[in-house]
Amino acid sequence: MKRLICLAVLCLIAPMGALAQDAATNPLSATLSGILSRYSKNLIGTAEIMPASKYGYHPTPEEMTFAQAMAHIATVNNFSCGKLIEGPPAPGPKTTDKDSKEKLIEGLKASLNYCTEAFSKLTDARLGDKVPFFGGRQVTRLGAALEVTHDLADHYASLAVYLRLNGLLPPTAQKKMK
Repeated sequence: MKRLICLAVLCLIAPMGALAQDAATNPLSATLSGILSRYSKNLIGTAEIMPASKYGYHPTPEEMTFAQAMAHIATVNNFSCGKLIEGPPAPGPKTTDKDSKEKLIEGLKASLNYCTEAFSKLTDARLGDKVPFFGGRQVTRLGAALEVTHDLADHYASLAVYLRLNGLLPPTAQKKMK
C-alpha cells in the first residue's frame, strides 16, 4: 500500500517537476512563453468584452476598426509564429473585418494557440538562430519572438483605449475575483 501511495504522489508531482525543469533549463524561452500567455488572455478578454455592435468602432478615420484590428492580429500571428518554428502558417480560419464577432474571436484564439505551440518549441539554445521574417530580412528567433510579444502588447494597449472610449474596462483594469 505504501508503494502505491508513493507511486501516486510521484505521478502527480512529476509533471510539475518537468515544467519547473523546462523553466530552469530554458529560462529565456519560458519567459517569452509567459509574456505570450499573458497578452493572449488580455487580447481574448478584450475581444469578448467589446460588444458586437461596436466592432466597427474606431476613434479616428485613420485608425483600424476594432474588427480590422482583430483580423490583423490573427493574420500577423499566423505569419510571425510560423517563422519562429520555420513551419507553415497556421491552418486556422482566415478572418476579415466583415466577419462576425464570434468568427473574429475564433480566428484570434486559433492564431494565439498556434503561437503558443510555436513558443513551446523554442529553446534558449536556438534563440540565436536566424529565421526569415518580414520583408525578407533575417532575424534571430529571439528577435522574432520579441516582435510577436511587442506587437501583442501594442495592440492590447490600443484596444484597451477603444474599450475605455466606449465606457468599458479592459481586462487588466477589472477587479480580480477572489
